[in-house]
Formats: sequence, structure tokens, C-alpha cells
Amino acid sequence: MVSIGEANQPHAVCIPVPAQGHIKAMLQLSKLLHHKGFRITYVNTEFNHRRFLKSLAPDSLDGLPDDFQFETIPDGLPDRDDDSTQDFNLLADSIKNNFLEFMKLQQLLYIPLMHWSKMFWMPSQMPQHPLKSLGYSLWREEAECLSWLDDKKPNSVVYVNFGSITVMTLEQLVEFGWGLAKSKLTFFWVIRPDLVIGKSAIFPSEFVDETKGRSLIASWCPQEQVLNHPSVGGFLTHSGWNSTMESVSAGVPMLCWPFFADQQTNCHCTCKEWGIGTEIDKNVKRDEVEKLVRELMQGEKGKRMKHEAIEWKKLAEEATGPHGSSSANLEKLVNQFQL
Repeated sequence: MVSIGEANQPHAVCIPVPAQGHIKAMLQLSKLLHHKGFRITYVNTEFNHRRFLKSLAPDSLDGLPDDFQFETIPDGLPDRDDDSTQDFNLLADSIKNNFLEFMKLQQLLYIPLMHWSKMFWMPSQMPQHPLKSLGYSLWREEAECLSWLDDKKPNSVVYVNFGSITVMTLEQLVEFGWGLAKSKLTFFWVIRPDLVIGKSAIFPSEFVDETKGRSLIASWCPQEQVLNHPSVGGFLTHSGWNSTMESVSAGVPMLCWPFFADQQTNCHCTCKEWGIGTEIDKNVKRDEVEKLVRELMQGEKGKRMKHEAIEWKKLAEEATGPHGSSSANLEKLVNQFQL
């Protein structure tokens, strides 16, 4: 039975697109809405919920508020399907066939959808609360990388991460690897187990010898903490929206290698409009990677991009401050739902 208090409490059912970037952003928004007094039901697919729980400590969901609940819906995937992100066309068809029905339901029942609300950036500040420590990742984050970064000089490390869905050929991986190796710079590279199409990401012994002592490879990491670490000076990215906003908020300039969807648009904004990035050709070559990485970390253009990135960081901090535009838009959204 629902109590009188629960009946009067606004209830948000949050259903993300079943992909890491969307799950993370929706969970961040869910936490913010809960902080504003909403009761939250967060809905994941069964497959992703299992991955989510596996990435956390065994007791991570213990002690959560009674008005913040996780639920699942069937997705038809087997218990083990490590290659589920490699067939993106199949995923896209699944999203189209299953999620567009919610739009029809919204029109029939006149349910307000957040999709139509304007919000440039979501505040990341959260109060001390059991929800604060609840992670966003479908992979177990290797936090040991932060200790490795602690030993590096400020702005000396190139951080490389192509996100949760981007895939590449083994040849492209090798070109990126040798470009980083030839740059002679220190780098931290996140390589997912399913990053390479149909193969494992295996580097030759010569690459290992060449980069020994100035490289670290992990399968996943706490990206926001990495980008905000003082040793990180540049970000080689796929230009996903979460990664772009996290890099902007940390004041880190970017090298962009967009893969699909909105990433080309994000790359255009980063490189052409905001002045904080440079695009790498889709037909990636090691010499170009070496040149652009050096330019990012040591060149005059890199210094200009770093300066612009710091200015964008200040704007992001203003927008998410108590009287900033993003905070004001969040309040407007909350008020609309409470009418």
C-alpha cells in the first residue's frame, strides 16, 4: 500500500537507451531529481542490470533510500553476450522497435517527457548521501590508474578512450598504438575487451618494449576523475557527448575521432566552434597520430586549445553554480513536473 506521503511525492520513471553513455547520463539525472524530492524508479534491461551489478561492490545497493528503486525489463539477450555492442545495427533496430512505443503512449496519456526539455549540462555536485557513491558504469572501473597518474608531471599524460560502443579494426588499433608510441609521450589508454571487431587487442612485443615505463592500459576507468587529474593534459576521444562534456568541464583539450551518430556534430563543435580540439582523419595513420598528439601536448596550437578549454571550464562551472543557467533549467523542469 502506498502511504499518503508517497502518493503526494512526484514519481519519475527513468528508462535510458540501453547503452553505457545513456545509462550514465540518466542515472545522473535520476540522482538530481531524487535530491529535488522525486521518487525514482530506474529501469534497465535485464542484461545491463546484471552488468551494472557486476561492476559494483556486492553491497553497493544496500542502504539506498526506499524511494529510489531499480527495476528491469526483459531484453531477450542471453546471460552471457560479451559481443552485444559489436552489432550496432541490431541494437539500433531493437531501440527503434521497442522505445518508439513510449512516444505513442505519451501522446495518448499526455505524460510529460524530459526529452523535450532544454538542458545544456547537468550539475555533478551531489550531497553526502548513499546515492553519491553509486556508480554509473557497466564495467568494473580500474581505479588503480589514479595512483599511476599521481606519479606523473602536470599536463604530461595523454588520456585515450573511445567510449563504450565505438569499435575499430585491428589495423586501426595498431596505427593508434604506434602513433602514441612514436610520440614519446606518456599515455593512459582504456581498451575495452570488445573494442576490436572480432579480435582481441594484442600488441606486438616491440610496442610493449617501446612504451614501457610511460604507458598504462586498462579495460575501463573512472573517467571524470581521470580527466580532472592534474597530470592529464589531453584527451584522444570518440567525441561522445558524455566524454565531450566531461572534458569541457575538466578544461582538457581533445583529439577527436568520431565514430557515428552525434559524434561528428560534437567533433565539429569541439574543433570548429569552441576551439578546443583537432579532428583525426577516419583513415587513421600512425604518422598523423604522432604529429597531432605532439601538437596537442607540446605545440603552440595545443597551448591555445588548452587556454580555450580552461575558459570553457569556467563557463561550465558558472552554468552549474547556484544561479547558473543549467541549475535554473533544472529547477524549471522540476517545477513543470510538480504542477
